[in-house]
Amino acid sequence: MSTGGLDSGFAVRGRKRKPLDTTINLIPFIDLMAITISFLIMTAVWTQIGRLEVKQLSADSDGFVGPQDQQKTPVSMLITDKEAQLRVGFEEREPIPIQRNAAGFLLTEDFKRVFEEIKRDLPDQEDLTLVPEDSVKYSDLVRIVDTARGAKLKAISISPASS
Repeated sequence: MSTGGLDSGFAVRGRKRKPLDTTINLIPFIDLMAITISFLIMTAVWTQIGRLEVKQLSADSDGFVGPQDQQKTPVSMLITDKEAQLRVGFEEREPIPIQRNAAGFLLTEDFKRVFEEIKRDLPDQEDLTLVPEDSVKYSDLVRIVDTARGAKLKAISISPASS
């Protein structure tokens, strides 16, 4: 008897074949999907937390690199591996020495004091341009940005140091 190419699971000459229909246990698949989805959700949250809100400055039509709002006093900080030089308008302030704790992390108390002074002297000031040299560690730059944001300087820009 011909079944038209359909395999019924039984042999023709009395030998029995195993049926091709099997049951699939979905419980391990659901467990795997639940773990995968929770992992993806957690990593999405971590990428949002780890994001720094900074702007890359670009030259305008006159070649000037700096804050676009010219009515505010420009505040910039040149950061080297030894010190940070703050400039408010045309006035250069005393350099801030780069100090580290025993674990090698940047101490930010002096930066916090200076940023709070800027905010006290210029209450409407929210712009800060950081100009790190190539030798500055990324972790130090992140700590300085966090300290500035804690002092209510919200519009932080990073500009490369001119060679």
